[in-house]
Amino acid sequence: MNFSDLIALFVEPLQYPFMQRALLSALLVGTICAVTGSYLIVRRLALLGEAVSHSVMPGLAIAFLLGANIFVGAFIAGVLSTVVIAAIHTNSKIKEDTAMGLVLSGFFAVGVILITKIQSDTKVDLMHFLFGNILGVSESDLVTTAVIAVVVIGTIVLLYKELLFHSFDPLAAKAVGLPTQLLHLVLMSLIALTIVASMQSVGVILVIALMVGPGAAAFLLTRKLKTMMALAVLIGAVSSLVGLYLSYYLDISSGPAVVVVALGFFVLSLLFSPRQGLLTTRWQNRYEV
Repeated sequence: MNFSDLIALFVEPLQYPFMQRALLSALLVGTICAVTGSYLIVRRLALLGEAVSHSVMPGLAIAFLLGANIFVGAFIAGVLSTVVIAAIHTNSKIKEDTAMGLVLSGFFAVGVILITKIQSDTKVDLMHFLFGNILGVSESDLVTTAVIAVVVIGTIVLLYKELLFHSFDPLAAKAVGLPTQLLHLVLMSLIALTIVASMQSVGVILVIALMVGPGAAAFLLTRKLKTMMALAVLIGAVSSLVGLYLSYYLDISSGPAVVVVALGFFVLSLLFSPRQGLLTTRWQNRYEV
């Protein structure tokens, strides 16, 4: 296979408008998932991200029943889930991880019941939001994703120092007068927005893997948050691109393909990270001996 053949493999899918939209959507989603996922990694809140991703389902279904925008409904449900988790943890002896598990399963169960009922009554299939259907992204979906990406990235740029301080030392951030509760709510809102933007692409079940996978891979490669976020964005974007092309040529589901590629990068980082890789540290120890 020569260079022209490789170019042909890359260009061929782009002749279809649905692939063009899917590619742009995948790159946007891969980018914002990596950025917000980096905060989940450093704050050890991956389970909270999982809870929020599953909790958007009832909001999506209720919004559909009311004739409202399903993305707005999903966002409200996602933010509400974080409020409920905090309320349970604050007002009882239940620990936060237990509260997350309860809210995750409860919200998701209600969402599945409502969506199943909607599907049986109206023949409208909302189940594709569980695993995503990036090849079905419309122009309006792409615009929505782009707007959300601008909001998420813009907010993180504006509040980078505050979110950085709050992420690494929330007690010190509170001591110097930063509105820590508001910053936490802002971060949770950004995570909810990211999940809403990713529903069509990878689905609410797999989105947490795309959020955590690139961030975890980057976390093993650097100690600086800014560098970690940049690496995570690169890994997320490449994962989205490669996964989408694999789904096209191998005729497999696009969402899972993107996630598998992202997790593949994590495995490579886990094994070969210069400082923390399982194989590299073993080789270094053997060399030192």
